[in-house]
Parts: sequence; structure tokens; C-alpha cells
Amino acid sequence: MKAKKVPMRTCVGCNQSQPKRTLVRVVRTVDGSLVVDRKGKVSGRGAYVCPKVECIQAAIKTHRLERALERAMGPDIVQELLKAAEEDHE
Repeated sequence: MKAKKVPMRTCVGCNQSQPKRTLVRVVRTVDGSLVVDRKGKVSGRGAYVCPKVECIQAAIKTHRLERALERAMGPDIVQELLKAAEEDHE
């Protein structure tokens, strides 16, 4: 039996490759709005970040998340990402 391939994605905060399911995806939808996608099913351009406060802050500080999504980040998306990081550590 063949081993199943695990999809890997790169975190825009720490630049490390990790399994897709362990990362949080931020999506720029077709209408241009930004959404935090925990399940990975929303269609649109996506960027992945580790659910760690350090990675999220690094991605925001260096504007890598904004560059990957080609859209400015609002404070509501930042708060939602930090909330996702807190939920993941509980």
C-alpha cells in the first residue's frame, strides 16, 4: 500500500515548511475582502502562517502577509489571527 502524501505549506512568518493542517490560512476572496480560513476551504488567494503569536507578529511587522495577499491588513484580521493562536495553544 502506498503512503499518503501530506501537503506542505510555508509559513510567511518564520519561513518554515509545515503540514498544511497545522497552519492558519488567510484568504483574499474574489470580492477583495480578507478572511481567516481555519478549514482551508474558502476559495481565493491564500497565505499560511503558524498559529504562534511570534510568527503572526513577524508576518505583520515585515508586511509579508500583506505582500502575499496583495492587500492591506485590517486590525480585525490581526485580532482574529491572534485569537486563533490563543485557541490553538489551549
